[in-house]
Amino acid sequence: MIRISIFAACLLCALGSATAENKKGGATWLDPELAAKENPDFLLQGEYTKDATGMQVIALGKGQFQASVYKGGLPGAGWDRSPIEPVKGDTAVIKELIEGAQRAERKSPTLGQKPPAGAVVLFDGKNADAWKQGKVSDGLLESGCETTQTFGSFQLHVEFRLPFKPESAAGSQDRGNSGIYTHNRYETQVLDSFGLDYDIKSWKQKPPSDPKQWCGCLYKFKLADTNMSLPPLTWQTYDITFTAATFEGEKKVKNARITVLHNGVKIHDDVELPKGTGAGGRRKEIPKGPIVLQGHGNPVRYRNLWIKEI
Repeated sequence: MIRISIFAACLLCALGSATAENKKGGATWLDPELAAKENPDFLLQGEYTKDATGMQVIALGKGQFQASVYKGGLPGAGWDRSPIEPVKGDTAVIKELIEGAQRAERKSPTLGQKPPAGAVVLFDGKNADAWKQGKVSDGLLESGCETTQTFGSFQLHVEFRLPFKPESAAGSQDRGNSGIYTHNRYETQVLDSFGLDYDIKSWKQKPPSDPKQWCGCLYKFKLADTNMSLPPLTWQTYDITFTAATFEGEKKVKNARITVLHNGVKIHDDVELPKGTGAGGRRKEIPKGPIVLQGHGNPVRYRNLWIKEI
């Protein structure tokens, strides 16, 4: 179960000023302290609880927000899986919605998990030697690289942080797009999908992209069982157990399988993969391959990556 520490909600005005990185879709923040100083919307977005109700507030830019209201509590922490109530409005509307609520600062229980005996450390903040095209910025690994080694079946731990891009449409592929490509064939999507309802039937208007392209999903193949996304600029985790496809000569005799925990909650349980997902479906499956951190024009950062073959 994901851990929660609660404190009284306190909404402060932005302090100071600096220059945020500008990308497609408006200003982009890579650092939470800078975002808090420059953009008051960053301080309002996040998770709240009140009277057995959970609320996730998404910043949409320029003082506009979208909130999801969950009966029973937050996803992975009490939500009864009944329909999610959406609320849209400006700062005043959202402040009224969360009045009397407590703010939830959740952290994955596997955050900072140390590699077990026999694991290969892929990145510990020191260098990117384990990666082709690897680049380190401020002690963090940038997306857009692949491991120099190949792996068969494995356990993989990944920690990632998505940028704050409030002016990009919620759910769009411009909100921190990356992905964990196993064998460069099977993608577990990385994206800012915080607060979004995966049940497309509940949307009153067409969502900006297919929910099977949102965070946690096996790209264009299967929705995550629960949207366990945390707010952008929060460190998140994937813990992936992958069983490689089995071959007899050139013939595949058993499909690959995958289990994924997102922020400590199981979102895929031993799912069979008949072929690669997304663009990976066009590539022939293999018994061993690299791990690819997809580069997609967004400044996604990674840390504490390790893998252990099984």
